[in-house]
Amino acid sequence: MSSLTQSDSETFTAKQSDARLATLPRHRILMWPLSEHAIKIITAGLVIFDGALSALLFILAYWLRHPEKTIFIAAQLDLGFLSLAPPHAFHPSFDPYLSVIYFVPLIHVATFWYRGLYRIRGEFSFSEDFINVFKAVSIGAMLVTVIAFFYRGGFAYSAFSYSRLVFILYYLLGLIVFTGHRAALRSLQTFYRRRHINVIPILIVGSNGGAEMCVNEIADNPRLGRSVTGFVTADGKPPKSKALGAWPTLGRYDEMHRFIRQHDIREVLITDPEIRPQLLFDTMVKCGRGSRVTFRVVPNLLNCIPRKTYVEQLGAAPTVRLFEEPLSGSARIFKRGVDLIVSSLILLFTAPLWLVIAIAVKLESRGPVLYRQERVGMDGHIFQIYKFRSMLNDVEIDDAHRDYMARVIKGQGDTNLGGGKEPNYKFVNGSRLTRVGALLRRLSLDELPQIFNVFKGEMSLVGPRPPIPYEVECYETWHRKRLDVKPGMTGLWQVSGRYRLSFQQMVQLDIYYIENWSPWLDLKIILKTIPALFMKERA
Repeated sequence: MSSLTQSDSETFTAKQSDARLATLPRHRILMWPLSEHAIKIITAGLVIFDGALSALLFILAYWLRHPEKTIFIAAQLDLGFLSLAPPHAFHPSFDPYLSVIYFVPLIHVATFWYRGLYRIRGEFSFSEDFINVFKAVSIGAMLVTVIAFFYRGGFAYSAFSYSRLVFILYYLLGLIVFTGHRAALRSLQTFYRRRHINVIPILIVGSNGGAEMCVNEIADNPRLGRSVTGFVTADGKPPKSKALGAWPTLGRYDEMHRFIRQHDIREVLITDPEIRPQLLFDTMVKCGRGSRVTFRVVPNLLNCIPRKTYVEQLGAAPTVRLFEEPLSGSARIFKRGVDLIVSSLILLFTAPLWLVIAIAVKLESRGPVLYRQERVGMDGHIFQIYKFRSMLNDVEIDDAHRDYMARVIKGQGDTNLGGGKEPNYKFVNGSRLTRVGALLRRLSLDELPQIFNVFKGEMSLVGPRPPIPYEVECYETWHRKRLDVKPGMTGLWQVSGRYRLSFQQMVQLDIYYIENWSPWLDLKIILKTIPALFMKERA
């Protein structure tokens, strides 16, 4: 196994440099990271707003359940030219719920804080935020319900019967409102980060393939909340890579402490594995504990060290044990159970769509509605994959596709079929693609019959894409690790760029998924798949 090589990196990144140069801010070092004081004020404002909103949602849930009851006592206020009746106090009939509402803001803020939803600076993900909102609201609603039925206002309302529907409505309203609130907040945050406001200035140590990967990720994804200030290299000379030439080279490694203070660097990414540990230690000491600078090491082990690792002692020597098989035992049973339930529901609810697609495919060209092809599954098992036929019924493309995929996998020649701005590693014979097939591919509906493969247990909803047997014949040994799990209808590759990524990068994403699998990772990928289907990709 090896990390991203120089040739792989150049294939994917060098062709993007011209476009990225045009989009860089003219004064990229003049960024505006929010001060610690400003972040504390914004966080306090969010906490107060969320606490007040949660209390209002609880009152709204009560009103939806008991619209005939009075919640507030109005006080008449006569201003002469205007008469008002603002709420003055809660009605006595609301007192049992009033004893509960005092806990609602505290519980809500505590669960949101625990799930990291008040983190303003740094990386965020819409799908991860939605999952955290779901967890926080679910835990909070459960705690509020437990308090209501067991605390009962300090037993002052021990004989009172709370309406369960009030708490169900409170839970549903919380899911809807706070999900929308977080989506709006993160959208606003993305808007400002595209303008280099509230970003973390970072310094990159090194100029290798790992540095290129970090630069590309930061430049292409404002949700990471970071902006590259510049590089430091071993000799202080600018890197030879055209992709890295868009950012300034500030100096040598032994000068980085000066650049950290000069440019108010908040984060240092160390991509050079050969840098001396003593030099890093000296730099940290010179920066001082109060500088609040974070040092991160970018590993070169496939760029995907698994999260499930254990630090152990071998005598006096510290060791890191990697989690070898995250999908084993109960995890495989759980994943299979989810696949079976979800695939059954999809088959049931999409049956009318199947009929419409089948009629359209049959009317346009002769041949079967479904296309079958041999694919390689888990542990090298060969199975028949199902798709809606999107091409003319012949096999002329096999030799051309076989030759192209061999060159892609072995990294021979220029296999990028797109331009510099939009790389494309998808081979398509457009002359054989039908009009209905083109539409199906654009919407990824041609892959809908693979639900049958999921139902049969040959595939999973999420996992690496199943390769064709002649592709596996070209695999290197480390490529075969992607066959350790069942192939999936969607995966990290689909939501991370699809055909814009080279084969090597696709395999690295698959290995990352295998090493870091969790039910929440599957859910995040599924949530990201729907918008990814509508991105402009060549079919």
